[in-house]
Amino acid sequence: MTKQETIIAPIEQVPFDDLYVSDLNPRTVFSPEGIEALAENIRQLGLIQNLAGLRDETGKVGIVAGGRRLRALALLQDDPRFASVSVKIAPDQATAEIWASSENHHREQPHAADEIREYGSMAERGVPVPSIAIAFGVNEKHVYRRLKLASLPVSVLDALKAGEITLSNAAAFTVSEDEANTLAVLEKVRGEGYSDHQIKQMLKPDSVRSTDRRVKFVGLEAYEAEGGRVTGDLFADQTYFDDVALLDELFKAKLNATAEALTGDGWKWAEAMDTTYLGYYEIEERKLDRIYRDEGTLTEEQSERYDELAELAEGEVLDAEGEAELAALQAVLDGAFSAEQKAVSGVLVYVNQSGEVQTAEGLVTREDRAAAIEAGFLRKSSHSSAEAEPKSPISQKLRDDLSRVAQGARQHAVLRDPDLLIDLLAYQLSHALRWNDPLGIATTEVPNWPSTEAEGYALDERLTSNPPRDMWDAKDLGASFRAFRKKGPEHVRGELVRFLAAQYRGGDEKLAAMIDKETQPNIREVWTPNAANFFSRVGGPYLNDLWRDLLDLSDDHPTATSFAKLKKGEKADKLEALFRGDHDLRSALGVTDEQAAKIGAWLPEGMK
Repeated sequence: MTKQETIIAPIEQVPFDDLYVSDLNPRTVFSPEGIEALAENIRQLGLIQNLAGLRDETGKVGIVAGGRRLRALALLQDDPRFASVSVKIAPDQATAEIWASSENHHREQPHAADEIREYGSMAERGVPVPSIAIAFGVNEKHVYRRLKLASLPVSVLDALKAGEITLSNAAAFTVSEDEANTLAVLEKVRGEGYSDHQIKQMLKPDSVRSTDRRVKFVGLEAYEAEGGRVTGDLFADQTYFDDVALLDELFKAKLNATAEALTGDGWKWAEAMDTTYLGYYEIEERKLDRIYRDEGTLTEEQSERYDELAELAEGEVLDAEGEAELAALQAVLDGAFSAEQKAVSGVLVYVNQSGEVQTAEGLVTREDRAAAIEAGFLRKSSHSSAEAEPKSPISQKLRDDLSRVAQGARQHAVLRDPDLLIDLLAYQLSHALRWNDPLGIATTEVPNWPSTEAEGYALDERLTSNPPRDMWDAKDLGASFRAFRKKGPEHVRGELVRFLAAQYRGGDEKLAAMIDKETQPNIREVWTPNAANFFSRVGGPYLNDLWRDLLDLSDDHPTATSFAKLKKGEKADKLEALFRGDHDLRSALGVTDEQAAKIGAWLPEGMK
């Protein structure tokens, strides 16, 4: 066949039952939803474009162009109008093959800007959205979005047609209700590659999104009831709250009302805080003490049920009734503050980033401390006086070192349970725990080594040694990784466990307590106080008190008074020998089994 030859291809009415999709038809992937939409389009508008096919030796016709239309017609066989179909019949196999490929390769989609204008034009003529959806073979949500774009200033659609902005950029402009600002921003972003987010920020610089914690806490209904204005972003399923001053006012009012309601619940005081997180430092800075509710206990049957429900909740398959049951069991475990506790303490109230009310309860002010001590809710400090608390004999640097030692002991203990560590890793990676992460992974350092050379401190070497790695010197990291894998799963697991143990830092208060309960860390298993790491770093009076306390001596006992006359270095050395278990010294002092146990378990104040 040459370019000059005329193709004679008659159009015939062929019974639908004699039609099938030919193997020559190149389109094999299609959407069932798209076929259904096309069927509805044909039902209402008719078959606008004929099918094309090749008659086989049996007299049936294989469709080479129009496979989607044929599948749509199959859904319309309840309508007698489509019992037979107009088909252009190819004269031979070669022509049919050309038709099969030509229809798809020469199909040209209209530019998005032209399509948007066409949608808008149909809507202006009064064509309803469902009919537009049928005409274009799309869902109604797509039509609404196109019509939103059609309402943009002409200049925005012209910029889209010229390739100066993207389709998603154009969608970003729909959040604006100020045409002058829209055009000003358009001139700034033309051809500059601005992101959709940046464009929205320029269009709505003083608005906040519906994801803002203030919005979540106040609620759309309360905001609009006070006259607050919102703007919808149809393309991002987002809403912009335009009256930020009003939102702030409503947020503060609701937060203060929440705090006032807590005082009505028995707390002596409640204070609202405009923060998203309340750290321990805030409580320390305010010089607040803390008392805790008495935790409840579950029966064996309740414990089994709690574990069952918690597992279902973790898998997100717990129904509302189960959630209520789990919450009731959790309330039993959490316990409650008594009326007497509330009478001497208060609450700090804040809203987190998710818009949820958070509280720090059982906080005792300096003014109420004496009453809390008298009621038995707080212990009186052994270093306190009626007038003022003296400076602690333990320096901040030493406290930091002792804290590191305590952290090392926890890591030492958790290293014994690799499965727990791996479970913790999976838990942390699958939950947004943020600052309560139990493992200090990646950029977080979890120090476990004192600032001085740690005499008397012996952690598992897997926590302190770092075997040389070849990754920095390797010229082929792929080969290096293959060599690492060849060492086997036990080596890989051992390296993972070692790393996780060294990164362990606890998590929040309840999670850390649970892990401690399972692993039973013992600081004295890894650390023994001696002259270098402790005794030489505190004052002489502190050592005198410690000596008397460990040996149960009165102030005027000769062993106490002779010790007090020693130089500080001598005192440190003698205490080191006592803790080291020097047999001669302990014999000379007549150390009893009870005193030996006290020495073996002793830890500096604040070290847990």
